[in-house]
Amino acid sequence: MNAKQTLKSIWKLKALYLIALPGIAYFVIFKYIPIFGSIIAFKDYSIFLGTLGSPWVGLDHFERMIQYPDFLRILKNTLLINFYDIIFGFSAPIILALMLNEVRKVLAKRLIQTVVYMPHFLSWVIISGIFIGVLSPSTGLVNNFLNWFGFESTYFLGEETYIRSIIVGSGMWRETGWGTIIYLAALSGINPQLYEAADIDGANRWQQTWSITLPTLLPTIMMLFLLQIGNFLDFGFERVDVFLNPFNRANGEIFDTYIYQAGLLQNQYSYTTAIGIFKSVVGLTLLMGANFISRKATGNSLY
Repeated sequence: MNAKQTLKSIWKLKALYLIALPGIAYFVIFKYIPIFGSIIAFKDYSIFLGTLGSPWVGLDHFERMIQYPDFLRILKNTLLINFYDIIFGFSAPIILALMLNEVRKVLAKRLIQTVVYMPHFLSWVIISGIFIGVLSPSTGLVNNFLNWFGFESTYFLGEETYIRSIIVGSGMWRETGWGTIIYLAALSGINPQLYEAADIDGANRWQQTWSITLPTLLPTIMMLFLLQIGNFLDFGFERVDVFLNPFNRANGEIFDTYIYQAGLLQNQYSYTTAIGIFKSVVGLTLLMGANFISRKATGNSLY
């Protein structure tokens, strides 16, 4: 197709390109253009010399990242928290969607959906305030319940042992209801005749779920899993930082919170950019590997 035919095709579909223009502009401005700034990871960046004027230092910042005494600890925290989030946080919307799909009364189903969707619209500051109040050692609901059974109060946010569970659990409470929207939409597209045929053959609800519902949901599950695995090391600063304090930071600090401390508070821009590139390379590698496995195992993939 030559240039004239290409322009003619674009003009023919001008309405669609016009609608897509804001999305294209967003990715170009905020995703592609900033890639140029990644070269400061290989420079000793100075705000006075600029990106191009700063001297090259090669892989010095990557070497410093690996030699940092707490690098392995932060990497371990990031991997564990993301792993727990995939195991529990990713599966929770699937389970909830399957449970809601079995609710036959429309009013009850809509009421449950509304209640479980609501936390999604709360900020992480509010979420942290709720959890800090619920887990308070003096007035918290959880400790009052434990005291009722004769157990001593525990300062959950003041111990390293519980911080990862709190971070993952708060995310599940906030996002599980919202995540069920996609799965419920996929469930609504299943042909009811499949269930009728299975019912005639004597299959119970569990057998129908295992043989019809889950296989139908598998393409959607794999697509969402691939999208999440690409951000495996990008857990989110605001989601974690609101729960951190000097008592639990050892088990709760991740790359995002460390980048904030070193990059914005200590002005180590080149060093934290190197950490960001490391995160991106790991995420891309995991995405490509998971995509290859998904294509071979299920026939579904992102590309």
